[in-house]
Amino acid sequence: MTDDKSIATARRVISIEAGAVAALSSRLNGSFSTAVEMMFAATGKVVVTGMGKSGIICQKIASTLSSTGTPAFFLHPAEGTHGDLGMVMRNDVLVAVSNSGETEELIKIIPVVKRLGLKMIAMTGRPGSTLARAADVALDVGVKEEACPLGLAPTASTTATLAMGDALAVALLERRDFKPEDFALLHPAGSLGRRLRRVEELMHAGAELPRVSRGTSMRNAILVMTAKRLGLTGVFDGDRLVGVVTDGDLRRALERGDDLLSKSVDEVMTRGPKVIPATEVAEAALKKMEEATITSLFVCDAAGVVVGIIHMHDLVRAGVL
Repeated sequence: MTDDKSIATARRVISIEAGAVAALSSRLNGSFSTAVEMMFAATGKVVVTGMGKSGIICQKIASTLSSTGTPAFFLHPAEGTHGDLGMVMRNDVLVAVSNSGETEELIKIIPVVKRLGLKMIAMTGRPGSTLARAADVALDVGVKEEACPLGLAPTASTTATLAMGDALAVALLERRDFKPEDFALLHPAGSLGRRLRRVEELMHAGAELPRVSRGTSMRNAILVMTAKRLGLTGVFDGDRLVGVVTDGDLRRALERGDDLLSKSVDEVMTRGPKVIPATEVAEAALKKMEEATITSLFVCDAAGVVVGIIHMHDLVRAGVL
């Protein structure tokens, strides 16, 4: 096979599969909304089951649901008939996937599903199949043709099923008002989860916060900056942050020939320091530092009171940068 023929084949496959996914849109109706509400209302988990290639797609669908706020797991239907149905509870919802709608292993578990009183959603390419008729809701994921030239290997049909699973997951995500911080809570080890950690999780607080009062001598301010090792100190009027003295302020004062040790912080500080809410995500802190070309942000609570400080190094250590 020449390179040109390989590319032509790839284009044909991609075109067929893209068409199969696009065709799903016109077939969406009230059944999809009913399926979403059924899964949303479930007090248990969503159990996704399918055999062979459909089973692999089911695993991905279950994983996507779980990571976006809908607890779910994959049940192998053959193992289910040998005891694994014990994992299924009466308040669960079953999503059964079969392109033909006649997969023997799935048909065998239907009586058990009915006895348990579970709601069942079928995803099948044959709306009139045994599986579709037994389900409370059937979603049509049929395709005009497979990308496989033999018409045998599941290709376009599995792609379409995966797209329908993603559509369900995203619709549920929005139905639950699932937010970035919720996603971060479920993905603490991933790069996205690290970027979405809250500032309050990474900040220096309490005794670690470098602070001096207005009128403090620069000699004492430098001692505080050295002790806290963050390259700056906040200047406070009571609990109100009024300024900041940074290493850069010291250098600029020396370049001007100032006698630093004879001055107070009020004469050297930069007014209007940048702050960020404690509940903001780490990625927002990074963006704010980059925009202002600074390396630290003071952190405030809901009342605007400074409760900590976050440094660029903290973001590096947390894997945000």
